[in-house]
Amino acid sequence: MPQKIVILDFGSQTTQLIGRRVRELNTYCEIVPYNKFPADDPDVIGVILSGSPFSVYDEKAFKVDVAPIVAKYPVLGICYGAQMMAYQNGGSVEGAPSREYGRAILTRVDADSLLEGIEPGETVWMSHGDTITRLPESFKIIASTEDVPCAAYHVEGKKQWGVQFHPEVFHSTCGTRLLGNFVHGICGSKGDWSADAYIESTVKALREQLGDDKVVLGLSGGVDSSVAAVLISRAIGDNLTCIFVDHGLLRKNEFRQVMDDYRCLGLNVIGVDASEKFFSELAGVTDPERKRKIIGKGFIDVFDHEAHKLTDVKWLAQGTIYPDRIESLSITGTTIKSHHNVGGLPEKMNLSLCEPLQWLFKDEVRAVGRALGMPEHLISRHPFPGPGLAVRILGDITPEKVRVLQEADDIFISGLRQWGLYDKVWQAGVILLPVQSVGVMGDERTYESAVALRAVTSTDAMTADWAHLPYEFLAKVSNDIINKVRGVNRVTYDISSKPPATIEWE
Repeated sequence: MPQKIVILDFGSQTTQLIGRRVRELNTYCEIVPYNKFPADDPDVIGVILSGSPFSVYDEKAFKVDVAPIVAKYPVLGICYGAQMMAYQNGGSVEGAPSREYGRAILTRVDADSLLEGIEPGETVWMSHGDTITRLPESFKIIASTEDVPCAAYHVEGKKQWGVQFHPEVFHSTCGTRLLGNFVHGICGSKGDWSADAYIESTVKALREQLGDDKVVLGLSGGVDSSVAAVLISRAIGDNLTCIFVDHGLLRKNEFRQVMDDYRCLGLNVIGVDASEKFFSELAGVTDPERKRKIIGKGFIDVFDHEAHKLTDVKWLAQGTIYPDRIESLSITGTTIKSHHNVGGLPEKMNLSLCEPLQWLFKDEVRAVGRALGMPEHLISRHPFPGPGLAVRILGDITPEKVRVLQEADDIFISGLRQWGLYDKVWQAGVILLPVQSVGVMGDERTYESAVALRAVTSTDAMTADWAHLPYEFLAKVSNDIINKVRGVNRVTYDISSKPPATIEWE
């Protein structure tokens, strides 16, 4: 295994962002619950303590004795992590007169290995309700802002630092430099974590893990399962069989196009058109959760049926990625939600699980895909919901409604590509609304469906803002949909952000 930084998670909303920033420094890291430190791992070279929604003096606060960790590794505490180390050593942490949130300017920066190359005047991002009011003996302030005297400290004689601000967020202009100083300069990372290195080590590990065993993988057409398939195929060739189920709720011509892509990549793929089964089981169903459950169960049934036609299969492969694993376990170890693409199948089919992307973030998955030589249109695809267009049709599902939505969606997505807007948007699609409106076409009165265009910008889908697309583009798309899609006479544009709205409508 490569060198690694361990990030102890105390519940901060930006813990994953710390991990991404460390990975961007070409250094491997793992995020673990605050109380699950891997004490015997020989590859650990440093530790970062995350922020937390709690105060250090709160009875419910997550606490861990940092002393044994500091005795062995360099440690950087961020926000709550910094406060906790000060508090544990006899310092004082108190509620600030007012919540310190937003941009702040460093007014003092002392000479220190953590702050090398950082000068007064740099912007940092604060987000805390408490502040360190008194440091323990041997804890020395090394940076300040106008309102926060202890913006950063170093413990004399130890490789132990704390920062009150968040270097992981984009708004901290010196954040990457600070984290680089810690990861490379202080912890001694070689910076050899890369997509190519990951492919080489993973292919070798897959060959050792799988040997001559047969593996089955359920493809969705999305980035994660596609990259997982190519990576496993690189290791074991035709011993991997992929199954791509068409539930009839994909985008226009998507089943054929994706099958062509997979064959061009040399994958051994079985395509199954199960649209009639899904339309039959979804008939008359309007509740979004029932739709999802019917589609999920239907996929498992079809996949299981096809997989049992194969012989001697011992492994089920999935495109589970690192954020899925992090979200699946809370910091108390309690399961929040399962992200297995075909949940329940490993047990049902008595198969072992193979997840070659389980340590990668989404941007790293894309980097691996590019390094594997996969076509860019597969790598840069927008996220698409597993239930497909079923959650973009409000109300019951019929083949005719799917046809209308596929045609409108194709015009929208094709337009984004033609106008050079596709890669500037995180996710886009059309929603078929359960309402009809009056319109006039030619000399005739119409009473047809309304659709909503949805396009958002985001970095991780946890939050999202509506994409400010050009008016000229929206006018062109609206005209094209109304003129070319039989059954639609009104187009709207969704300008809701997440939160409070969600990206999908159901």
